[in-house]
Amino acid sequence: MELFGIWIAAFLTLCIYSFLYRDNPFYRFAEHLFVGISVGYGIVIAIHQGVIPLAWVPLSEAVAALWTETTAMVGSWFGTEREVAPETTNALWGLFKIIPIAIGLLFFARLSPRYNWLVRYPIAILIGFGAGIAIPNMLQANIFEQTRGTIEPFASIGPFVDVPPDARLSILDIFGAILMVIGVMCTLTYFFFSVEHRGPINWLSKVGIAFLMVGFGAAFGNTVMGRVALMIHRVGFLINEWLGSIGALF
Repeated sequence: MELFGIWIAAFLTLCIYSFLYRDNPFYRFAEHLFVGISVGYGIVIAIHQGVIPLAWVPLSEAVAALWTETTAMVGSWFGTEREVAPETTNALWGLFKIIPIAIGLLFFARLSPRYNWLVRYPIAILIGFGAGIAIPNMLQANIFEQTRGTIEPFASIGPFVDVPPDARLSILDIFGAILMVIGVMCTLTYFFFSVEHRGPINWLSKVGIAFLMVGFGAAFGNTVMGRVALMIHRVGFLINEWLGSIGALF
């Protein structure tokens, strides 16, 4: 089964790379297969990891607890005392799941031309919560940590501070730290859109563009080399299998 999976992966990889020649049925087959499997897998994961444990189970337990507590209350009216377990009472909190479920169902209002304006409310809530959660994390990861990483190398420059000899930076490390600071400042200048880029700011922004080109180019080259290595591995596997099959015939 593992060998069969490798063959399928190699075939689909070649189908995707066939688009480099031109659009063809093999590429469209691999593309549609990838999109279909991704959507189907995502739906199944959302149902089993989202809808069932976070909505269906708490709501069903809350309905069962509500029925149990109502039965006990009705029985007490007729003189029959029935004790309700604390777990049953706590399960009633699951009824609050109706609120997020109702908000989520408003997404389907998009299907109705008359009530499609209702979809604005879940979208606003989703974007609001998402921004509130993402913005602090993005500031911490992309600004605070990057700023600390930019300044931290200068704390180990030996001639200016008292650090152990084995922790001192070399000339190449110092040059790299200075170049990193220059790159960060020039890149930030390029994205400083509230000031017109003229004079020195224009030159700094051009240097920032050069740093961006180098950074994106290095990242793209790293990605391409990884994909090429994967393709070479799979094509090499196919060639070895074919040569082995031909050798077995003779």
